[in-house]
Amino acid sequence: MMPLRLSVRLMPRGGHNAVEGWSRDETGRLFLKVRVAAPPVKGVANAALVAFIAKQLQRPKTAVRIVAGARARIKQLEIDGADAADLARAFGVPE
Repeated sequence: MMPLRLSVRLMPRGGHNAVEGWSRDETGRLFLKVRVAAPPVKGVANAALVAFIAKQLQRPKTAVRIVAGARARIKQLEIDGADAADLARAFGVPE
């Protein structure tokens, strides 16, 4: 099974960890908006994002990795052992 790709817009220092829902950028590309309480310092917010997504999808943290955009607001994640149905269950269905 190929790893699932997920685009995420990360909002660090969000007060708490939460999914804000699905959205699209100006080109129509779909992404998941996620806020984490951690600050964007020394990879702390990225680590919090990985842990949060893994927990929501009931996968080990090692199954979730940032493959692009580590220093950008929009990140590309790869998730091992997950599919579109898992995303819909955890985060809802995109409109």
